[in-house]
Amino acid sequence: MAFFFRNKQAKSDLVRRTKDLLAKLLQPPQLNKTQDELSKSLAEMKLTLQGTHEVDSSPEAVHQLVKDMIQEDFFYSLVRSIHRLRFEARKDSQTILSYALRFRPPGSTEEDAIGLAYIIDHRPEVVVQLCRGYEHRESAMPCGAVLREILRNDHITAIVLHDESQRGEDAVRVVDIDFEQPQTGSGIFWKFFDYIDKSAFEASTDAFTTFREILTKHKTLISQYLDINFDLFFERYNKVLIGSESYVTKRQSIKLLGEILLDRANYSVMTAYVDKGEHLKLCMVLLKDDRKMVQYEGFHVFKVNGQVFVANPHKSDAVKKILTQNRDRLLKFLPGFLEDRQDDDQFLDEKSFLIRQIQLLPAPPATS
Repeated sequence: MAFFFRNKQAKSDLVRRTKDLLAKLLQPPQLNKTQDELSKSLAEMKLTLQGTHEVDSSPEAVHQLVKDMIQEDFFYSLVRSIHRLRFEARKDSQTILSYALRFRPPGSTEEDAIGLAYIIDHRPEVVVQLCRGYEHRESAMPCGAVLREILRNDHITAIVLHDESQRGEDAVRVVDIDFEQPQTGSGIFWKFFDYIDKSAFEASTDAFTTFREILTKHKTLISQYLDINFDLFFERYNKVLIGSESYVTKRQSIKLLGEILLDRANYSVMTAYVDKGEHLKLCMVLLKDDRKMVQYEGFHVFKVNGQVFVANPHKSDAVKKILTQNRDRLLKFLPGFLEDRQDDDQFLDEKSFLIRQIQLLPAPPATS
């Protein structure tokens, strides 16, 4: 009976003990003994949450463990320290966070999982810290994986988009967000441009996957955000991502740009985009890139721009001038553009349609 009581007490104290060990990681010296104990504690947590192939986890034990995590503010402590952990412990931490943040007690009728509701209402710093996981190669992928899971919730996406807290400050609460307030460009969302452009390949690729999730999952939220922050967003997007020296980043960014502009929810964003002469120039430069896949992705953006530029009776003077000056050049260039894609019927149809649209433009004035 005494053994059973001690074992139950040890289980209930697991979160507090693990949090204390995480705190030791932040203070030198970092001892192997601390890492060993942390690895064991995190493995025990994962076992409680996930169970094994032979034994299922107990909903009651999972519920108690998640409640302990909330009471001890454990999510923040774990995310803040995850880059300091050993490889297997980082993997276990990802599993722990994923399970705990989606756990719903049996019979619960609440809209959000209890752990997720806690960080939305009381600890949005966890969300910001997950984003900052991209600042360390070791934590980029485990933090990214957890972040993408919780970004399915529009409140989490709103926190990422609108938080402008600096390190050590409280993050924005959803109830305090002014969705019509323009951003300064210094918040956590805007750091993704550097996470993508300046990180090592694996971290950069993972950051871009998360960035794409932010910009495509909750359409109404994103459409409003891009409308309000149009100039700031596209100036940085064009300069940092499409202008990147990384082939992968450049190609992915052009493709995502096409997806954003083609989404009906972003109609006002698309019309504003094609009204800028510098955007038309950028598209035309992409068509002449020496890498065929960049040309191909660039064509899909130019296709949107070309069709709307030509059909729009209210196009800006800058756009009119660029189109008129380049009409004949485009008509010479496009028929031979990506000639090797003869099996791509959709591409050929779109190219033919675009050529016909350009033929409708007035010829440039003759030079004397």
